[in-house]
Amino acid sequence: MNTLLEVSGVSVSFDGFLAINNLSFRIAGAEMRAIIGPNGAGKTTFMDIVTGKTKPDEGRILWGDKGISLLGMSEARIAREGIGRKFQKPTVFEDQTVQENLLMALKSARGPFAVLFYKPNSADLAKVEEFAREIGLVDELMRKSGELSHGQKQWLEIGMLLAQEPRLLLVDEPAAGMTPAEREHTTRILVEAAKTRAVVVVEHDMEFVRRLNCKVTVLHEGSVLAEGNLDHVTANQDVVDVYLGR
Repeated sequence: MNTLLEVSGVSVSFDGFLAINNLSFRIAGAEMRAIIGPNGAGKTTFMDIVTGKTKPDEGRILWGDKGISLLGMSEARIAREGIGRKFQKPTVFEDQTVQENLLMALKSARGPFAVLFYKPNSADLAKVEEFAREIGLVDELMRKSGELSHGQKQWLEIGMLLAQEPRLLLVDEPAAGMTPAEREHTTRILVEAAKTRAVVVVEHDMEFVRRLNCKVTVLHEGSVLAEGNLDHVTANQDVVDVYLGR
């Protein structure tokens, strides 16, 4: 397995509370993974550590084919290295159209001045259309993003992340607040994305996790409690005791 991200022996505490406790985790270059666990299990802190928002007290985080360390890198540098994160609440530019949102997100080496004078060329527009098709918003390209439904805004944000061409996508509770049809569509977007990159989904909704049909990592008190397919981990007595039995 070609490891894209390896988290090894990572711990972090806040005011004496051990949020992540000797955590080890690895994911391959094109893989879907779901992370589940009770509240306070360390799921969000795990994402904060990988994206550079939180610095661990100990351990190492190695990235990419060359196994470079992410520790000490800024959040912006980690994002440039190819790690994209989607928070639970969608953050799109509501006054801009779907097309404009996707254009702004396109991966390119443009500095602040280039952005001001940026005029999309036909290749950029074609790329944007491709991403819009991938997330199911190709008919909404000229609509203001503020007019989209909650589910559509979530898809647009996933599309904006995909436009940055990340090698790892971290997605926090994508199914929250969606209709069954929207959740079905979200599943398809993420499964498709995981064919060409690593996708890690933090989720509470077991039915949604089942649809992803992927390996599941269960966190408890900042450590990996169990790992395997959903049936395997939900049959684990420790998992039942700490999570499903609540």
